[in-house]
Amino acid sequence: MVTIDDVRGIALALPGVEESVSGHTGAAAWRLKSGQFAWLRGPSATDLRQLAELGRERPAGVVLAVRVADLEEKEALLAAEPEALFTIPHFHGYPGLLVRLDTVDRDRLAEIITDAWLVRAPAKVAKEWLEARGWE
Repeated sequence: MVTIDDVRGIALALPGVEESVSGHTGAAAWRLKSGQFAWLRGPSATDLRQLAELGRERPAGVVLAVRVADLEEKEALLAAEPEALFTIPHFHGYPGLLVRLDTVDRDRLAEIITDAWLVRAPAKVAKEWLEARGWE
């Protein structure tokens, strides 16, 4: 099981990342100047009500929300990893998904956070970062 400290370490190791506190919830979030790419996402009363109306429950445990490139990627990831990734009605039509920290392993979490960072990173920074790792 990964922890919030794992999330923090992975996110803050990426260029230009700052940790902030969400004005709505007081939870930790990680962002670039271009916007937020990962944030802790607790359940709201509306989330729980909407899930109940659909006959679903929110998984227990700490949840991280992350940006993805687009809705197609979101759907592909949700289909491929239903134990670790999920969505809620609030995210309908939004290129983001939710990650169960009690289910995902650290290496996979690092990939998910890095991919979310790449969505928001300036093109030049992302290109240089990828080239430095031979991941063009």
